Amino acid sequence: MPPRLRSALSAALIALSCLLVPFGALAAWAAYGLVDTGRYVTTMAPLATDPDVRDAVVATVGDGIMRAVDQHLDVRPAGDTPSGGGSMRPFVHDAVRSFTQTEAFRLAWDTGNRVTHDAVLRALRDEQDVTSGQPVTVDLASVTDTVKRRLAEDHVPLAARIPVAHTPVAVLPGDELAAFRKGFHVLEVAGFWLPVAAVTFAATGIALAVHRRRAITATALGTALGGALLAVALLVGRALTLADLPADVPHPAAAAVYDALTATLRWTAWLLFALGLTAALTTWLTRNVRRRRTPKV
Repeated sequence: MPPRLRSALSAALIALSCLLVPFGALAAWAAYGLVDTGRYVTTMAPLATDPDVRDAVVATVGDGIMRAVDQHLDVRPAGDTPSGGGSMRPFVHDAVRSFTQTEAFRLAWDTGNRVTHDAVLRALRDEQDVTSGQPVTVDLASVTDTVKRRLAEDHVPLAARIPVAHTPVAVLPGDELAAFRKGFHVLEVAGFWLPVAAVTFAATGIALAVHRRRAITATALGTALGGALLAVALLVGRALTLADLPADVPHPAAAAVYDALTATLRWTAWLLFALGLTAALTTWLTRNVRRRRTPKV
């Protein structure tokens, strides 16, 4: 093969490899990091002690309990003494806040995340029968039941009358489930083949190069650039995700969840950046040392 053609083909393969680096890292993280239930639960576990997440849980669970109480009082039998559920609100929120500081809450948090993750995975893998158009749901009534028992133990008025309904909570929209499944299957394939393709293209490009040391340096710098672009993409994705959230979703808690889920990917991005720069610097230094040691004729 002519040297010029070899150089052109080598440059194209190395450029393609560097382009695939951030996409391969992202696909591998999603396919192997988010899909593993045990790893997901472990990742989410520290959020049980995060103040922003606790505040969001207090607001969501407390308001949910109060809505159930208000509905229950609205349909009380005729002749019952009217009683305002609003007077219970401070007690309910204090009880929920106290509950979030217990070991029982951390257990409920892990269990809820595990149940939710399992339900989503079964639906995405088509292992769960979901009626067409109906959302994928999970039942988190156990949290309400625990708070109810805690209120009853504290002798809060009307605590025993709090209904614990098995209300399904939607975790995936039914009308978009087919699209989610297709995307998930593509992601599972891409999570393996994109990193493999990136390594294969880089190795082939370096092997074809006329000046291999330059090719190695270019590959290392391209890898570092890919890691930097991935880190920037995570920052932009964080801002866009928080900006698109509904107004009733607590942004600090959502930010904490985003940061926890992407922690491994951020570490991977900076690792790629550091390894790429280190490899490029090492190649440059060894080249200069070799030049100095080569005797002039």
